[in-house]
Formats: sequence, structure tokens, C-alpha cells
Amino acid sequence: MIIVLKPDAPEGSAQRLLDRIAGAGLQPLHMPGSERVVLGALGDERVLAELALDSDPDVESVKPILAPYKLVSRELQAHDTVVDVGGVAIGGDRVVVIAGPCAVEDRDQLYESAAAAKSAGASIIRAGAYKPRTSPYGFSGHGPAGLTILREVADELGMPVVTEVMDTADISIVAEHADALQIGARNMQNFALLRAAGKANRPVLLKRGPSATIQEWLLAAEYLMAAGNKDVILCERGIRTFETATRNTLDLNAVPYVKSKTHLPIVVDPSHGTGIRDLVPAMALAGVAAGADGLMIEVHRNPAVALSDGAQSLYPAQFASLMTSLRPVAEAVGRSL
Repeated sequence: MIIVLKPDAPEGSAQRLLDRIAGAGLQPLHMPGSERVVLGALGDERVLAELALDSDPDVESVKPILAPYKLVSRELQAHDTVVDVGGVAIGGDRVVVIAGPCAVEDRDQLYESAAAAKSAGASIIRAGAYKPRTSPYGFSGHGPAGLTILREVADELGMPVVTEVMDTADISIVAEHADALQIGARNMQNFALLRAAGKANRPVLLKRGPSATIQEWLLAAEYLMAAGNKDVILCERGIRTFETATRNTLDLNAVPYVKSKTHLPIVVDPSHGTGIRDLVPAMALAGVAAGADGLMIEVHRNPAVALSDGAQSLYPAQFASLMTSLRPVAEAVGRSL
């Protein structure tokens, strides 16, 4: 529920109403604006109705939040959220590129791949120390040792890091080494992980599940925000359809649709969205044209020998060429790179 106070509401009326909302066991929200003070109340709709806030003398109007997701909805917050990841703003005028190898294999591999990405214009390193694999026999990452390498390389290059966390037991150690936590597609509806990550005091990049509807994805983001985390970034990385020519079907419809429904920033992952190296540049360009706030791209010094996702990883020269091509597209939609 959204509660708008009258322009002449006396000082202290907002706190009085917030206390009433909290006293009823609901979640109070305070959203002071330039022209009006706006409050929010989340919880049982029957309790909200019993409060009869529309009858309060200091209240101008009350309206329900119609979307099933509340905190992430534009009904509650009209302006865009900008998330700070280690000093890099995602959701502003600039299209942010997150790049690096799928996994931390060794220090030299990570350093060379990340340095090449930075040289071409990437702002944030991506690489996994924990890797969810379809097969139990696939390379699943180096765990804590990989996190140490990731942090050392990031500090040496002066770049923030986003990396995946797969288990609630690992949140603390991942948060110690990363500037942002990634919730992978397979864990999008791991509700215990979402609640714990929401309390980790780190921005969270939430990937869309391979079979998830947009509503399910936004409700997963709601779990993070309901746990107290306001710094949530959405990531469209392709969904599973009947088409088998590509690894996934990159749903670029989701970008403008999601931006109309939520204030959260959204990035596109064309690497997982296609699974085919030669398709990544075209879909990266299309993602920016569709309005994405950033891109997440896999770059490896030598994809031919990568321990995971080599087929969709760009060579450094390909990534540099893509970055050059991205600039005019970003400018055409009123953004910078």
C-alpha cells in the first residue's frame, strides 16, 4: 500500500503513521519526495484495511500496490535505482560491461583474461570460484583458493569483482572477497539462499532462471529486498525454449518490459544467452539497443583450452572489437560506454 500525505501535514505525522503501521505488525516504508511525503506499508492486506489509513486527517490518498512484487515495483518507486558495485554505478547513464572468464582456473589465466578485458573497457571482473555444473564430473571451481586469486587479481588491476555464491554456508567467505554476489540461474528460487544473500551487505546480481517467468524472477528479487538488500541487479541470461540451435533463447523482450515494471537495473548476458561465441557480439549490441544497463560477457585468454564454457567465451581481440562496436549503439540510445 502507498500512502501519500497532504502537503500541509504537520511535522511528525509521517512518524506517527509509520508507528501505527509497525505496531500492526506490518513493514513500514518512508519515501520522502520533493513535493509530497510518501509512505509504504507491506504485509497482510486484511490488516492494512483494518488500519483505515485513508481516513486519517493527514493522509491525502491511499492506493494498493497491484503487482505481486512490492519493493521492486515501479508502483512503489518511480525513479531508477542505481547500484554501486565497488565504485562502479550500474543503472545510470553509462552502460557497464562486466567481463572475464567463466571460472578462475589459475592466477595467470585470470590475470591475463581480466587485464585484456580491462584494457578494452570492461569495468568489473566476473569469474567463478564456485561453479554449478550439470555433470558432477565437470570442473566445479577451486572454492576458497579461487576466491583468494580473484581478490588478488582484482586489487592488482583496480577493478571490483562479481562472483557466484551457491550455498548459504559460503556467503560470508564470498562476501569477504567479492564486491557483489551473484545468484546463478539454477539458484534463482533457492529461497534460503536469497534470504541469506539479502542480509549479506553486498549488492546482488540475480540471474533469471532457465525456465522462470518474469514474474517469478521479480518475486525472487523481492525476497532479496524483503531481507533488507536494496542493491539488486537483474540479469537476463536466456531461457529454455523448444529451440535447440543455441544454448538458450536470449529474451531481449524482457529488458524493456522489466524496466517498465521495476526500478531495478538490468544487465544482459549474451554469452549464456547464446552459448555460441560468434553470436555474442550481435546479441550484446542488441541488448544495449533494447535498453540494458550493462552486459556480462565471458572473455578468456584462450577459450580453446578453457575448463568451462570455452565455446561461448570471446578471445581478447574479439572482445576489444565488440567494445568498439558498442560505443555508437550506446550513444544512439542516449547512453555512454
